Amino acid sequence: MHYEEAKSKFIQAWGTLGSAWGINKAMGQIHALLLISEEALSTEEIMEELQISRGNANMNIRGLIDWGIVNKVYKPGERKEYFTAGKDILELARQVSRERRRREIEPVMKVLDEVQSISEGEKNEIKHFKAVTKDLGDFTKQVDGAMDKFIRSDKNWFFQVLMKMMR
Repeated sequence: MHYEEAKSKFIQAWGTLGSAWGINKAMGQIHALLLISEEALSTEEIMEELQISRGNANMNIRGLIDWGIVNKVYKPGERKEYFTAGKDILELARQVSRERRRREIEPVMKVLDEVQSISEGEKNEIKHFKAVTKDLGDFTKQVDGAMDKFIRSDKNWFFQVLMKMMR
């Protein structure tokens, strides 16, 4: 397979994978391009490579910066903004986990805690509702704890746990 074909396949696949993280396809494609690029790229270079509009590129680059997985890089003597993505895949996974935890897990935990204060309604319905939402809350807290351990982990700990799980 030729480099350009492999590059295109990777960018397309990473864009599709991005939707599983909770980001759109274009954002995933921009991240993929920055991930495999040796040098920081300008918005114009990203637009040209991916055949996307300036607005689409700008909006998604800002989104990637908000996720904490793309950084702005300044080049001396250049007026253009340049962007790069970290190459440490474990750190990328931890950062995505941090953001997903902040955006998804924490709000759900808050709601599940709030709804436990229900007091009006039919007694059996309240009892059932509280039992189900408590179970969901307990499970969510366990997931949150596991994510927290992963986020704070180092490579050695992560791979030791992974190897134990595979036995």
